[in-house]
Amino acid sequence: MMIPSYRPGPLLKVTGVIFILFGLALLGGGIWLATLGGSWYYLLAGIGMLVAGGLVFKGRRSAQPFLAFLLFATLVWSVIEVKFDWWQLLPRLDIWFAAAVWLLLPFVSRRLSPPADGAAKQGQAGKTALSAAVALTVVAGVIALFQDYHDLHGDVPAENMAATATGDLAPGVEHNDWSAYGRSGYGDRYAPAAQITPANISGLKEAWTYHTGDFKGPNDPGEIANEVTPLKVNDMLYLCTPHNIVIALNPDTGKEIWRHDPKINRDAASYQHMICRGVAYWDVNAGRARNDPAPQAATMECPRRILAPTMDGTMIAVNADTGESCKSFGNNGVVNLYKNMAMIKRGFLMPTSPPAVAQNVAVIAASVTDNHSTEEPSGVIRGYDPVTGKLLWNWDPATPEDTEPFPEGKNYTNNSPNSWGVASIDEKLGMVYIPMGNETPDTWGGNRNKNGEKYNSAIVALDLATGKVRWAYQTVHHDIWDMDIGGQPSLVDIDTPKGKVPSVVATTKRGDIYVIDRRDGSLVVPAPEKPVPTSNPAAGDTLSPTQPFSALTFLPERNISEADMWGTTPFDQLACRIIFKERRYEGPFTPQTAGKGAVISPGPLGIFEWGGAAIDPVRQLLIVNPDYMGFLEKLVPRAETTAKGGTGGEMGLQPQTGVPFAVEIKAFLSPLGFPCQAPPWGYVAAVDLRTMKKVWMHKNGTTRDSGPVPIPLPLGVPSLGGMVTTGGGVTFLSSTLDYYIRGYDVSNGKVIWKARLPAGGQATPMSYVSNKSGRQFVVVMAGGHGSLGTKMSDTLVAYALPEGTAVKKAEAKK
Repeated sequence: MMIPSYRPGPLLKVTGVIFILFGLALLGGGIWLATLGGSWYYLLAGIGMLVAGGLVFKGRRSAQPFLAFLLFATLVWSVIEVKFDWWQLLPRLDIWFAAAVWLLLPFVSRRLSPPADGAAKQGQAGKTALSAAVALTVVAGVIALFQDYHDLHGDVPAENMAATATGDLAPGVEHNDWSAYGRSGYGDRYAPAAQITPANISGLKEAWTYHTGDFKGPNDPGEIANEVTPLKVNDMLYLCTPHNIVIALNPDTGKEIWRHDPKINRDAASYQHMICRGVAYWDVNAGRARNDPAPQAATMECPRRILAPTMDGTMIAVNADTGESCKSFGNNGVVNLYKNMAMIKRGFLMPTSPPAVAQNVAVIAASVTDNHSTEEPSGVIRGYDPVTGKLLWNWDPATPEDTEPFPEGKNYTNNSPNSWGVASIDEKLGMVYIPMGNETPDTWGGNRNKNGEKYNSAIVALDLATGKVRWAYQTVHHDIWDMDIGGQPSLVDIDTPKGKVPSVVATTKRGDIYVIDRRDGSLVVPAPEKPVPTSNPAAGDTLSPTQPFSALTFLPERNISEADMWGTTPFDQLACRIIFKERRYEGPFTPQTAGKGAVISPGPLGIFEWGGAAIDPVRQLLIVNPDYMGFLEKLVPRAETTAKGGTGGEMGLQPQTGVPFAVEIKAFLSPLGFPCQAPPWGYVAAVDLRTMKKVWMHKNGTTRDSGPVPIPLPLGVPSLGGMVTTGGGVTFLSSTLDYYIRGYDVSNGKVIWKARLPAGGQATPMSYVSNKSGRQFVVVMAGGHGSLGTKMSDTLVAYALPEGTAVKKAEAKK
């Protein structure tokens, strides 16, 4: 019997009200989730929390054993769902654990009603049960801290690590240089310099910084980014800025030598992007085949030149020695890429990546405004003479056989599939390898060009001299998921039991990596066709019944499920579960749909984006940084939308005029702004190319610069940009959402060095050796990325070992 004089104080009443509010939120959301066919846990937990809150509000000591049962039941349910995964257990248990500890605190516990006569032992038993439930939760947490369900720990075989270079690994590139976007036409991002090693990398320090002075303007689009990878050649560093200013620096000091501002039209309201990933270098002596005649006199104006794309649809030629415009190139130093285009609206043709140059041909492509309309500029790929700017050939996927230069008055086909990434070149085979995007819009394909359709999301090998198709391999059939190939294909000769096979390695947004014999397009790694969902396509569209699935893949082994939803508390996790269950999801090829829409995972940023892969051709290693972030996409019937925009970014409501649907694209986030899919969201990984097996894979990066508070939780965060690997056995990555450049031991993937960057490093680093000092430098642009929300800057940072020490060690080793 309760003591008549007892009255619960305000502390218990406030606690009870909070518990009741928690219970109401869980009950309401739980009923919603249960009606969607989801877990009944939240409904039951909500009822339980309401009862617990009522007991606390009345001051009943029975609240303690009741909450003990709730905490214990939640612990069991959580372990069944996610085992002892710390970051998955935390949001399932944190509120319950805090509530239980609160009721055990002496100044709270003693305010609960005294037990009736003869019930003292019963009251103490309830407190003991709650203490035991808390203790069990702590034990589970401790166990979880020592579990690792996500990383793959391993070591590169000693045979690989001991391998030495044979033959010409990078045709046409001096040992100390980095003369093309991916160092050479091979695009492997491998620097043979070996001064920096796991043994001495702790001494790596900032050597110099340079500020471009090019900042985001008030009218620039949100999708403005410093993604440049500099070149080091001709005893200079060359880079470009988002507004296409080309700059030459001293590679030892970072001091500016010259700059060339093409003064592009900055009427940025028409631009979807403002990006320059890099420039190309051409030398008259190295650029011509041995049997070519002597260069024309006009060539001597710029015997060494920089070829650079601009956002307003041109390619410019600049004297690599002086920064002056090469007047004999094109029209006064400029080639107009809108020529022979039927659609010439400024800002809709955007060459964000540098041309690929070899054998006196400069091959350039361009991105177009995504998801705006079906009347975009053509995706034509063109080959130009780097001396005169004369068009040598054009390959329009909509008219693939017609590669002779189009005359005045004849136009390329609007909206044919385009390529926005960097191409690779094999000079010996005379082929250029094009990573293809899609005919826009990305999410509905009922009226696509029949000729161009087979080149969407494909690797296309073109004859370097003529532009004719030598072979093509499509990685996604009828792509309506934006799973195009943004990364530069990497060329490498792979050791196999039958000898070396000249291969092209293509990373894709969908996570599959396609390894193809670059001579004839045959597969080196099998990619069998497998059935995919085909039911209920969007009105007017069709779906491919199968897709090729490469045996070398970073696609998760199983589809995501409701249990994979995440949050910082049970409440936002519940919200994520509701969002997930409301939308269509049938795996990586879930059809786009109207209504509530679909969960698209991998999302349009992909598992692999424009950063591609780094390949160590000596150790036969492929090194990548996969990401895992889903998106929500919803087709909106034309009658239900008045969307007319589409520039200034690729998120939000995109109009897709010319097709029956607009599309809404947004990240799959909780109401609190956290990813709904459970971490890790970003990794670094290595594959042994001799066996095509993953050797190691580790979650990478922290939440220091992306969370609401600057706490560096080691969850593994996405990265947008590529990696560089070196002859010294160290790989570098800077593009995580936290502002660091990290160095990894290639033998096991462990972080062995890191340095704080002044802003987001969403770019691919590069490395070279100075011809003057003999020092090896690692250089990265820390300029941020507008659409990712990382801090913007204009800073190029170079790192090196203390002057003299690395050179002396290298010489001693020799």
